[in-house]
Amino acid sequence: MSAARPPHGALAPQRITSRDNPLLKELRQLGGDSRAHRKLGRIWLEGDHLCRAALDKGLVPEIAVFSESNWPQVSARFDDVAPKNVVIPDRLLAEASGLESAPPVGFVMALPVAPAAFDPLAASVVLDRLQDAGNVGSLLRSAAAFGFRQVLAAKGTAALWSPKVLRAGMGAHFGLALFEGLDVAALRTLRVPVVATSSHRGEWLHAGAPPSPCAWVFGHEGQGVSPDIEDMASHFVRIAQPGGEESLNVAAAGAICLHASATRELAAPPHRAKAAASDI
Repeated sequence: MSAARPPHGALAPQRITSRDNPLLKELRQLGGDSRAHRKLGRIWLEGDHLCRAALDKGLVPEIAVFSESNWPQVSARFDDVAPKNVVIPDRLLAEASGLESAPPVGFVMALPVAPAAFDPLAASVVLDRLQDAGNVGSLLRSAAAFGFRQVLAAKGTAALWSPKVLRAGMGAHFGLALFEGLDVAALRTLRVPVVATSSHRGEWLHAGAPPSPCAWVFGHEGQGVSPDIEDMASHFVRIAQPGGEESLNVAAAGAICLHASATRELAAPPHRAKAAASDI
């Protein structure tokens, strides 16, 4: 039985029924291998939220993929956004998914290309060898939410476009300039103050005002900020923990720090940002 027709004006879909289909093989790679996006030059977005986030930023998918059960009710927002529509039985699509069940919609997109170089004067978030994909994705969400449009990932950080980081980022990727695999020499070209988080030294976050703009550094979950990058820091900040826990998860600490920067920037007189930049 053929798939039901979508709403008026939609592009007729190709229906895939074999698990050996080349597209399904590619989706399984993109959904399960953290390095496949680099080899294939594509990313696999799963679910309504991620797909809408990409469209909201003006991105165009190469292929729109729909679960068979969802195709008859497909939203008019998705049925004509790609040059090719594909309908896949739920059981087969579930094999290519990192979700608990087959997503109703997914996009295959070209891997976004970062600009040739990062802006050394821009407010930035530096990720120093973070390993957990959930932490990395959460920090990308916080960066986007609090107005930090540039993320610099040092060598050893989890791949920013890997499927788990994409899912954890919940669409934040598409509003950020993302740079990966940076060494210390590259990071030393930053011309904004570098602020490092610490559990045992530095100014209390609630008592001071981080410089603005600045580059916040968040380090490895177990080892913290590396000595080489720590040497670049002009400011050290720690977060008060009156409850007495030993430390905060890096994603939680990052959200607190970036929120503090954003709210202080909003409350600052209009001349403050210009003055801070002139002092660099």
